[in-house]
Amino acid sequence: MSGEIRIGTSGWNYPSGRGTWDGVFYPPKAGRDRHGKTFDELAYYAAHFNTVEVNSTFYGQPRPEVAAGWVRRTPPGFEFSVKLYQKFTHPRMFKQRLERSLAAKAPEANTDIASSALATPTQADLDEFRRGIEPLAAGGKLGALLAQFPPSFKYGDAECAYLTDLLHAFNSYPVAVELRHRSWSDRFADTLALLNAFEAAWTQIDEPKFRFSIQQNFLPNVRGFYYMRLHGRNAEQWWRHEHAEDRYNYFYNAGELEEFTETAKSASALVKKVYLYTNNHASARSVANAAMLKQQLGEPLDGEYPDTFIETYPELAGVLKPPLSRTPL
Repeated sequence: MSGEIRIGTSGWNYPSGRGTWDGVFYPPKAGRDRHGKTFDELAYYAAHFNTVEVNSTFYGQPRPEVAAGWVRRTPPGFEFSVKLYQKFTHPRMFKQRLERSLAAKAPEANTDIASSALATPTQADLDEFRRGIEPLAAGGKLGALLAQFPPSFKYGDAECAYLTDLLHAFNSYPVAVELRHRSWSDRFADTLALLNAFEAAWTQIDEPKFRFSIQQNFLPNVRGFYYMRLHGRNAEQWWRHEHAEDRYNYFYNAGELEEFTETAKSASALVKKVYLYTNNHASARSVANAAMLKQQLGEPLDGEYPDTFIETYPELAGVLKPPLSRTPL
């Protein structure tokens, strides 16, 4: 019996910039709220997909009152996969942000020592993260935790020890680990043994390939679940871009997506659940590609899509449900 396949996007709220979802997937802001009822992006999204990957928790610790709101605003069976706070996986990035914040408050102070100490994860940080996601777990809506490490995180004794400690700290949850430096795949057996010891899924990724990029075979490593992320293939703007959203400005064509639908089918025969997330979020490309993946896998295409979305992505014309105003009687 095949495992369940869940398809969604990485994030659901992209309100600004050239790659905004407003006026593409979501109605334009002007005239969005009618009859005194506020438009709910998450509820709208959840009418189309049954899972989403939460990226906001990378930039700030999850808050239980916010997570409880997510539970209330989504239907039964909906799942959130939650990205770990950057302090756990990107200490250098966290330290730089902290130094900028401290320097703004005390320009004359030496912020390096203070920021180094504050950038080290503590038990209190772990407890705060757990409290923040508890409403999702209690409501049966927690998918997996995503521990995404930067390309600078290389295989080594210190790194393996840190990853071991992190997986042990979160061993009561399903954890997917995204490693991007090829030193981890060069030590394939050792990396696999480390992840398997905690039944953590080795996250499979699609992104531009470089000399140091991790090598992958796209096979499941644990029976519990499989986790795949599609970041796009915009190699030209991956490292050098004017706006952060530019690196995710890529649209997978149907032929490119077939590779991943076949992988998902094969994985579903070996695991209990497959999570497949599209992260090429510029101008809701991730929404279009997620819908295309669902179509190729024979999954139901729930929800209505606005005319602007279908006009933007004509590949889906005749496949998606149009707004009720255009639905034939």
